[in-house]
Amino acid sequence: MTKYIDPKVTRRGFVAGSAAVLAAPAIAQDDTEFRDTVSSSVRRNASSFRSLDWQPYFDNLNKGAILVDLSSRALHYWDETETIYKLYPTSVPLSEDLTRRGRTKVTLKDPEPDWRPTPAMRKRNPEWPEYMPPGPDNPLGIRALHLTWTYYRIHGTHDTRKIGRRSSNGCIGLYNEHITELYDLAKVGTQVLLI
Repeated sequence: MTKYIDPKVTRRGFVAGSAAVLAAPAIAQDDTEFRDTVSSSVRRNASSFRSLDWQPYFDNLNKGAILVDLSSRALHYWDETETIYKLYPTSVPLSEDLTRRGRTKVTLKDPEPDWRPTPAMRKRNPEWPEYMPPGPDNPLGIRALHLTWTYYRIHGTHDTRKIGRRSSNGCIGLYNEHITELYDLAKVGTQVLLI
Protein backbone atom coordinates (compact mmCIF):
# COMPACT_ATOMS: atom_id res chain seq x y z
CA MET A 1 0.00 0.00 0.00
CA THR A 2 1.37 3.40 -0.98
CA LYS A 3 1.18 6.26 1.50
CA TYR A 4 -0.43 9.44 0.22
CA ILE A 5 1.44 12.59 1.24
CA ASP A 6 -0.26 15.91 0.65
CA PRO A 7 2.26 18.02 -1.25
CA LYS A 8 1.13 21.12 0.72
CA VAL A 9 2.20 19.59 4.03
CA THR A 10 5.93 19.85 4.51
CA ARG A 11 8.19 19.21 7.41
CA ARG A 12 8.56 22.99 7.89
CA GLY A 13 4.75 23.41 7.88
CA PHE A 14 4.34 20.58 10.36
CA VAL A 15 6.92 22.09 12.74
CA ALA A 16 5.35 25.57 12.49
CA GLY A 17 1.86 24.15 13.06
CA SER A 18 3.02 22.15 16.07
CA ALA A 19 4.69 25.21 17.56
CA ALA A 20 1.47 27.20 17.13
CA VAL A 21 -0.56 24.49 18.88
CA LEU A 22 1.91 24.36 21.77
CA ALA A 23 1.99 28.17 22.09
CA ALA A 24 -1.81 28.55 22.02
CA PRO A 25 -2.27 28.29 25.82
CA ALA A 26 0.39 30.98 26.37
CA ILE A 27 -1.20 33.25 23.77
CA ALA A 28 -4.63 32.71 25.31
CA GLN A 29 -3.21 33.48 28.74
CA ASP A 30 -1.61 36.68 27.49
CA ASP A 31 -4.91 37.67 25.86
CA THR A 32 -6.78 36.99 29.12
CA GLU A 33 -4.35 39.17 31.04
CA PHE A 34 -4.80 41.91 28.44
CA ARG A 35 -8.60 41.67 28.64
CA ASP A 36 -8.48 41.77 32.46
CA THR A 37 -6.28 44.88 32.31
CA VAL A 38 -8.60 46.57 29.83
CA SER A 39 -11.68 45.56 31.82
CA SER A 40 -10.29 46.94 35.06
CA SER A 41 -9.31 50.22 33.42
CA VAL A 42 -12.75 50.52 31.84
CA ARG A 43 -14.35 49.86 35.22
CA ARG A 44 -12.20 52.59 36.77
CA ASN A 45 -13.19 55.07 34.07
CA ALA A 46 -16.86 54.14 34.25
CA SER A 47 -16.94 54.46 38.04
CA SER A 48 -16.25 58.20 37.87
CA PHE A 49 -19.17 58.63 35.45
CA ARG A 50 -21.91 57.21 37.65
CA SER A 51 -25.50 58.05 38.43
CA LEU A 52 -26.12 60.06 41.58
CA ASP A 53 -29.02 60.73 43.90
CA TRP A 54 -30.17 64.35 44.17
CA GLN A 55 -30.81 64.51 47.97
CA PRO A 56 -27.21 65.17 49.09
CA TYR A 57 -27.08 68.23 46.82
CA PHE A 58 -30.55 69.85 46.80
CA ASP A 59 -33.30 70.44 49.38
CA ASN A 60 -36.03 69.94 46.76
CA LEU A 61 -36.57 69.50 43.05
CA ASN A 62 -38.76 72.56 42.47
CA LYS A 63 -38.38 73.41 38.75
CA GLY A 64 -35.86 70.56 38.47
CA ALA A 65 -32.18 70.45 39.35
CA ILE A 66 -28.88 70.33 37.48
CA LEU A 67 -25.68 69.13 39.15
CA VAL A 68 -22.40 69.61 37.29
CA ASP A 69 -19.61 67.47 38.68
CA LEU A 70 -16.47 69.13 37.36
CA SER A 71 -14.10 66.34 38.43
CA SER A 72 -16.00 63.59 36.60
CA ARG A 73 -17.04 65.98 33.81
CA ALA A 74 -20.67 64.96 34.08
CA LEU A 75 -23.96 66.85 34.20
CA HIS A 76 -26.88 65.31 36.10
CA TYR A 77 -30.48 66.45 35.63
CA TRP A 78 -33.53 65.54 37.72
CA ASP A 79 -37.02 66.79 36.90
CA GLU A 80 -39.32 68.02 39.67
CA THR A 81 -41.48 64.87 39.57
CA GLU A 82 -38.44 62.57 40.06
CA THR A 83 -39.48 60.57 37.00
CA ILE A 84 -36.75 61.85 34.67
CA TYR A 85 -33.04 61.56 35.38
CA LYS A 86 -30.41 62.35 32.75
CA LEU A 87 -26.63 62.00 32.85
CA TYR A 88 -24.49 63.71 30.19
CA PRO A 89 -20.74 63.96 29.55
CA THR A 90 -19.50 67.56 29.48
CA SER A 91 -16.59 69.80 28.75
CA VAL A 92 -15.38 71.82 31.72
CA PRO A 93 -13.19 74.94 32.16
CA LEU A 94 -9.55 74.78 31.08
CA SER A 95 -8.16 75.91 34.41
CA GLU A 96 -9.10 76.65 38.01
CA ASP A 97 -9.07 80.41 37.47
CA LEU A 98 -11.83 79.99 34.85
CA THR A 99 -13.88 77.65 37.06
CA ARG A 100 -16.92 78.70 39.10
CA ARG A 101 -18.37 76.49 41.81
CA GLY A 102 -21.52 76.95 43.81
CA ARG A 103 -25.23 77.51 43.36
CA THR A 104 -26.90 79.37 40.52
CA LYS A 105 -29.99 78.86 38.37
CA VAL A 106 -31.19 79.02 34.79
CA THR A 107 -32.24 82.59 33.97
CA LEU A 108 -32.78 82.34 30.19
CA LYS A 109 -33.30 79.58 27.66
CA ASP A 110 -31.67 80.71 24.42
CA PRO A 111 -32.91 78.74 21.37
CA GLU A 112 -30.40 80.33 18.94
CA PRO A 113 -27.40 81.58 20.91
CA ASP A 114 -25.08 84.17 19.47
CA TRP A 115 -21.60 84.60 20.91
CA ARG A 116 -19.46 87.48 22.07
CA PRO A 117 -16.13 86.60 23.69
CA THR A 118 -15.73 88.06 27.16
CA PRO A 119 -13.14 90.82 27.65
CA ALA A 120 -10.81 88.29 29.30
CA MET A 121 -11.19 85.90 26.36
CA ARG A 122 -10.41 88.70 23.88
CA LYS A 123 -7.32 89.57 25.89
CA ARG A 124 -6.11 85.93 25.79
CA ASN A 125 -7.15 85.46 22.15
CA PRO A 126 -7.12 88.81 20.31
CA GLU A 127 -7.58 87.03 16.96
CA TRP A 128 -11.09 85.90 17.93
CA PRO A 129 -14.02 87.76 16.35
CA GLU A 130 -15.89 90.29 18.46
CA TYR A 131 -19.23 88.71 17.57
CA MET A 132 -20.52 85.50 16.02
CA PRO A 133 -24.20 85.10 15.05
CA PRO A 134 -26.13 81.85 15.58
CA GLY A 135 -25.11 79.15 13.14
CA PRO A 136 -23.02 76.07 12.54
CA ASP A 137 -19.71 77.63 13.61
CA ASN A 138 -21.02 79.29 16.76
CA PRO A 139 -19.05 78.09 19.83
CA LEU A 140 -22.27 77.92 21.88
CA GLY A 141 -23.77 75.28 19.62
CA ILE A 142 -27.49 75.20 18.93
CA ARG A 143 -28.95 75.90 22.41
CA ALA A 144 -27.82 77.62 25.60
CA LEU A 145 -29.02 77.91 29.17
CA HIS A 146 -27.91 81.21 30.71
CA LEU A 147 -27.09 81.24 34.42
CA THR A 148 -27.19 84.00 37.04
CA TRP A 149 -23.40 84.29 36.74
CA THR A 150 -22.40 86.76 34.04
CA TYR A 151 -20.88 85.09 30.96
CA TYR A 152 -21.52 81.54 32.23
CA ARG A 153 -23.68 79.13 30.25
CA ILE A 154 -24.54 75.50 29.81
CA HIS A 155 -24.49 75.16 26.03
CA GLY A 156 -23.95 72.89 23.08
CA THR A 157 -20.86 72.61 20.94
CA HIS A 158 -20.14 71.66 17.35
CA ASP A 159 -16.60 70.68 18.34
CA THR A 160 -17.31 67.26 19.81
CA ARG A 161 -13.61 66.76 20.67
CA LYS A 162 -14.12 69.12 23.62
CA ILE A 163 -16.59 66.87 25.47
CA GLY A 164 -14.99 64.98 28.33
CA ARG A 165 -12.08 67.43 28.53
CA ARG A 166 -10.92 70.57 30.25
CA SER A 167 -11.51 72.69 27.18
CA SER A 168 -13.87 75.59 27.88
CA ASN A 169 -13.35 79.20 28.93
CA GLY A 170 -15.68 78.74 31.91
CA CYS A 171 -18.89 77.34 30.47
CA ILE A 172 -20.19 73.79 30.61
CA GLY A 173 -20.41 72.26 27.14
CA LEU A 174 -22.60 69.40 25.94
CA TYR A 175 -23.03 67.57 22.66
CA ASN A 176 -25.67 69.41 20.61
CA GLU A 177 -28.13 66.51 20.86
CA HIS A 178 -27.74 66.53 24.67
CA ILE A 179 -28.21 70.29 25.08
CA THR A 180 -31.32 70.04 22.89
CA GLU A 181 -32.75 67.42 25.24
CA LEU A 182 -31.72 69.31 28.40
CA TYR A 183 -33.05 72.58 26.94
CA ASP A 184 -36.48 70.96 26.51
CA LEU A 185 -36.42 69.56 30.07
CA ALA A 186 -35.02 72.54 32.01
CA LYS A 187 -37.05 75.59 32.97
CA VAL A 188 -36.23 79.16 33.78
CA GLY A 189 -35.57 78.86 37.50
CA THR A 190 -34.10 75.34 37.38
CA GLN A 191 -31.53 75.23 40.17
CA VAL A 192 -27.94 74.53 39.21
CA LEU A 193 -25.02 73.43 41.40
CA LEU A 194 -21.43 73.16 40.20
CA ILE A 195 -19.15 71.07 42.43
